[in-house]
Amino acid sequence: MAKPKASSKPKDDAPKPKRPGAGGRPSKFSEKVVADICARLAEGEPMAQICRDEGMPAYRTVKDWADEDSPRGKAVSAAIARAREEGFDALAAECLEIADDGSRDYTQTTDGRIVPDHDHIQRSKLRIETRLKLLAKWDPKRYGEAVTLKGDKDNPVEIRSPRQLSDADLLAIAAGGIRGAE
Repeated sequence: MAKPKASSKPKDDAPKPKRPGAGGRPSKFSEKVVADICARLAEGEPMAQICRDEGMPAYRTVKDWADEDSPRGKAVSAAIARAREEGFDALAAECLEIADDGSRDYTQTTDGRIVPDHDHIQRSKLRIETRLKLLAKWDPKRYGEAVTLKGDKDNPVEIRSPRQLSDADLLAIAAGGIRGAE
């Protein structure tokens, strides 16, 4: 049996596989890059989408900049937070634009009749609902559903700590009922 021929290249010179996301992406901090990211965030574009673009840093890099325990990190974090808030408002305005744009809600058939374009109408509804659900998740104080807990005048809501309950009240709760609610 013949011996395999020794390679003329040392093993260390063999090309190494590239890491995903490696190469060509800036990782050094730049105020211009942060300003560009914030401008796009303020228009409602998601950070992950921005960071996928050529010449933009990886999402993790931007998070690291914002998470730095330094005045610069705090400034980046505050700028991103302000831009996101503006972006949320931009998405809300987009919802109004979509709802107000009825230009494609009707179509003309081959025989000349004007009929509703149900596919377009449903797609517009989906676009609005998706944005509203994201807004409610991202900024629940401003865009979430308000939940109010209240009783009526005959049966007001009463909040008591377990320490304020009598033994009879605790036994009734444990038994599956509430005393006085019969």
